Amino acid sequence: MTGDVTVTGFGVRTAFGTGADALRRGVFAGVPSFAPTTRFDTGPYRTPMAAAAPDGPDAVEDWALRHALARCGREALDMADLPRGTGAAVLLGIAGDCTSITRYWRDAAAVQGADENAGAVGDRGAAAVRLADAVPARLAESLAGGLELTGPRLTFTNACVASAAAIIHACRLISSGRIDVAVCAGGYLVEEETFGKFDSGRALSRDGMVRPFSADRTGLLLGDGVAAVVLESAEHARRRGARPLAGVVGWGAATDAHHIAQPHPEGVGLARAARQALRLAGDPDGSGLGYVNAHGTGTKYNDGAETRGLRAALPERAESIPVSSTKSTTGHLLEAAGVVEFVITMLALMDGVLPPTANFTRADPECDLDYVPNRPRQADLRRALTINAAFGGANTALVLERP
Repeated sequence: MTGDVTVTGFGVRTAFGTGADALRRGVFAGVPSFAPTTRFDTGPYRTPMAAAAPDGPDAVEDWALRHALARCGREALDMADLPRGTGAAVLLGIAGDCTSITRYWRDAAAVQGADENAGAVGDRGAAAVRLADAVPARLAESLAGGLELTGPRLTFTNACVASAAAIIHACRLISSGRIDVAVCAGGYLVEEETFGKFDSGRALSRDGMVRPFSADRTGLLLGDGVAAVVLESAEHARRRGARPLAGVVGWGAATDAHHIAQPHPEGVGLARAARQALRLAGDPDGSGLGYVNAHGTGTKYNDGAETRGLRAALPERAESIPVSSTKSTTGHLLEAAGVVEFVITMLALMDGVLPPTANFTRADPECDLDYVPNRPRQADLRRALTINAAFGGANTALVLERP
């Protein structure tokens, strides 16, 4: 399957800023982006910390999902040198839980209130526009329309694998010849409702840092993340003279349905997804892998289960392959995690640098792999694996290859 799907453009935005250089200065340098957020009142919660973009009226409006997705999409298309009007599919990973419903009706009430006040036309218009951020399918339509893309649209709402699932579906469509080009995107911005849910579940780090795979890890922290990637059939990219950034040579998805929130303790679903991706890449033993970008949430249950899942998927190679969690710097980007970490993994291939697991302190006996602690590492990479997991036991895996 090598070369069937290629990446020709991307746009990315995190708390570190916009573009690849911001990721290099932050993620690849092992610099955490966590700080007290003033986006909402954090007084009721156990921690004020998040990896959120700088606050303020202008920054918050600029970070509205519809704006951030459109900006990343434009950057990806410009890098790929694809014109507006391209018949590209748009596949989006975004929140699909009751958060969107709550926002929808809250803003709908604001619209109704504005209607009852004849002098509040501006408020009515602003509230109506914000409805686009609350409805997943509407966001995909908005993104496609703003980028003037004329292909099919599809939205994925399967939690923390949503944008990775969008990429996998696009790869399937391209490799089967059903489409030539797809823009895959995902986004999550730190907001109070989800923050409160993770806080009530005692999943947020108590000490303001995320320490994946460390014995003293205390939980995750949320972060802002938005990204878009352009995927093309290799033949289509060659015909128009596009520069390939990476090949997507394997993909897999599996659900173990072990628990609504906890991963299977042996990482069964993760191992199954990784094995699918490696078989499709023609490398079932992972002999060509030089790096794994782990899901690595820094929670008690995830990190040990993920380690065991990697050992099951790579029984002969797990101990010799570097593994790191970039959530130690970006925070957990939820629905955007898959696509942002896809971009990070691609940069590792392009630059020959492994991003570290920041904040690593001391080893956990249950987490006994090479986690690239605290400092970046030079590496001559040919292939890398990026994996994600979500509530309900959903797991995804993608194998990228340097062109």
